[in-house]
Amino acid sequence: MKRALILLGHADPASFNKSIATSYQAGFRGAGGEAELVTLSELQFDPVLRHGHRGEQALEADLVDLRARIEAADHLVWVFPTYWVSPPAVVRALVDRLFVPGWAFAYEAGKALPKGLLAGRSSRVLTTMDSPSWWYSLWHYRAIHGAFVNGTLRFVGLAPVKLSALYETRNRTAAQRERWLAEVRAIAAADHARCPEAARRPLQLRAPGGALAS
Repeated sequence: MKRALILLGHADPASFNKSIATSYQAGFRGAGGEAELVTLSELQFDPVLRHGHRGEQALEADLVDLRARIEAADHLVWVFPTYWVSPPAVVRALVDRLFVPGWAFAYEAGKALPKGLLAGRSSRVLTTMDSPSWWYSLWHYRAIHGAFVNGTLRFVGLAPVKLSALYETRNRTAAQRERWLAEVRAIAAADHARCPEAARRPLQLRAPGGALAS
């Protein structure tokens, strides 16, 4: 059975983003898969990467648990509002702390670009923003696509990575929001059909001292 891990980057349980996350969960389950929802703001961890990538920083229990869930997933789903043309701080903090060399990616001798160690998994980003689509594209240069989709998720080997956005969210009527939630359920079913299963390559975890070990 295909497994999706949904990472919600909005802390408010009454938010529209929470409705998006639960709609995606229902759609993926309805297609025959498993779908687990994690609210990132409920995790307990230091959001600061204290030494950059220069040294080890022990993972808190919640991050150790979440890392295991990511390893077990076939499909990673990110649901968050776009703040200041970027994901919320809790999403970036999670990436900073968890997507570290030796687990999420690794540089190889003689190669300019790193190897994405999360390969074999697909990903979906679902985001809301108040900007109209033309403003996001022309003035903000599709920043989420560049920094988060390409610079983060594809960088660590996730593929394919798809992004769906609801623009001008603050102006949407209740009926329009319901139609979007129905579309999210359909997106989840389509993602279930095409996401990989049991084809993930084993992650290369960093051994003590920084060396890579299978």
